[in-house]
Amino acid sequence: KSLQIKLVTIFVLLVLAIMSVAGTFLVLRVSDFYHGNFYSQMSSVFQDGSISRIKEPDKLNEALTKKSADIGISNWRNYYIVNADDGSIVYASQKATTDVYIDSDNFISALSGATGDRKDTTGKYLDYAVPINCDSGLHIVYIKDTKEEYTAVLKRIFLIIAEVVVFSVLAAIVVGYFLARTIATPISNITRCAKRLSEGEFDIKIEPAKSNDEIGELTQNFSNMADKLKKTISEVSTEKNKIEAIIQNMTDGIIAFSKTGKIIHINSTAKKMLNIEKIEKYKFDRLFEELNTGIKIGDLLYLEGNRSAECEVSPREGLTLKINLEVFNNEKNKTDGVLAVLHDVTKQQRLEMSRREFVANVSHELKTPLTTVKSHAETLLDIIGDNKTAETFANTILNETDRMTRLVKDLLLISSLEGKMVLNRTMFSLQDMINDVISTMSLVASEKGHRLHFEAVAEIPEFYGDRDKLEQVLYNVISNSIKYTPNGGKITIRAGRLYGEFFVEVKDNGIGIPEQDLERIFERFYRVDKARSRELGGTGLGLSISKSIVDAHGGTIKVTSEVGAGTAVTISLPVTKVR
Repeated sequence: KSLQIKLVTIFVLLVLAIMSVAGTFLVLRVSDFYHGNFYSQMSSVFQDGSISRIKEPDKLNEALTKKSADIGISNWRNYYIVNADDGSIVYASQKATTDVYIDSDNFISALSGATGDRKDTTGKYLDYAVPINCDSGLHIVYIKDTKEEYTAVLKRIFLIIAEVVVFSVLAAIVVGYFLARTIATPISNITRCAKRLSEGEFDIKIEPAKSNDEIGELTQNFSNMADKLKKTISEVSTEKNKIEAIIQNMTDGIIAFSKTGKIIHINSTAKKMLNIEKIEKYKFDRLFEELNTGIKIGDLLYLEGNRSAECEVSPREGLTLKINLEVFNNEKNKTDGVLAVLHDVTKQQRLEMSRREFVANVSHELKTPLTTVKSHAETLLDIIGDNKTAETFANTILNETDRMTRLVKDLLLISSLEGKMVLNRTMFSLQDMINDVISTMSLVASEKGHRLHFEAVAEIPEFYGDRDKLEQVLYNVISNSIKYTPNGGKITIRAGRLYGEFFVEVKDNGIGIPEQDLERIFERFYRVDKARSRELGGTGLGLSISKSIVDAHGGTIKVTSEVGAGTAVTISLPVTKVR
């Protein structure tokens, strides 16, 4: 497993491979030389024909004896003169048996009258046979080499190769060890430092490399990386501590949930608000179920267009919290969890309650003097006679009193709606309610030459809700269309049921609403054209009242408009949810 051992092993194997190839090549070259030299010697001696012309065996032996040096006669190479008729050895360079040559292919070739010079590099010996026609009959000159010299040379070569291999292996081990140590030592240092870094120990120093090669460059770069990582971790830790301190000391509560609903972070403010001691006991769904919000983490994480939510809860008496929920992503922009921000709105709620009570009390107290002023104005009209100036003043007083009375009524109504609205729910026909409202408003519309057109685009279901309040919403919306549509306009009312919701749309071709005013039209007392609204008797509370009633039924009210082209108001009510 050690890099040093691997490198040394590679060096040793490389040396063995080189020596094996070199030894094999050398042995083959020696074998080719020895065999080639033997047949070359024999050919040079016998090809000139001088020996073949000798007719007597004695002279043939003499001639061979003289050429023994050329033939290379030695202890392992001999010549024999054999009588082809009976196979007996007539002469020989040394004593030999008479039946050892019959199995030679070259000897058999000579018996047939041809020179036996076939090369056999794989045999146990080398031989050469030449037929000689003597006076006494056919004789065979047979030269045989036992390869003892060749074998001795090969043994010596193998011994030398073995010595070289041993020396080379030892040299490879030594050289490989020091070379591997040169490479492995800085890598081992880097490895140890990397392990310490992974364990969170950043105060490390790497011994600088003594070379300027790739290993040295790697060591230097790793050292720089360790320094930068230490600096980065320090900065991140500092920022983390700052953020942690900020979060822990916020007046708002912060809770972060993982995708499984587990609490992964919560500050002390949130713990105090929700009276949480052991966060392990709580998950998102359980916590928000105890708070009676009806919000599920799965809806936030996996439903498109539903990645944020807002709710208001009272975990205990005397405390009201506004909770904002938002899905957050990880570094790969994948959904990673939900963040909840808790705002203590108890004081605001108390202030709002005091304001509502004040408005209600003031509005209630204004009713009596307004009634008195109106009755006195009416009395003045009866007694002033033909005094036109006095009549004008009295009518002005009466009209302004009526407008103030309407304003007071609207203030009383919106004050009651802003509280805990009580809905008198009954099952009633939406179709009948719409028809009744249209029938009533048709008289008002006809005074300005408007046409009211009703269209049922789908089934209009039975509805479980407060009919009187929903009638008031429809009256307010249609009344606005009549007021802000020039004489002779067209007002279309469409209604039906779509995807489990009941909707009603009131669309006119009136003056329209500028885009910058659309976001504020549901605010109390907000009027787009204040002069025109005052002229038409508007208080700026109608749409605010309508929105409060629709919200209480769990529905929505939306307005789209284009200046000069008209306005469309769409009211949606969840049929199945309110039953």
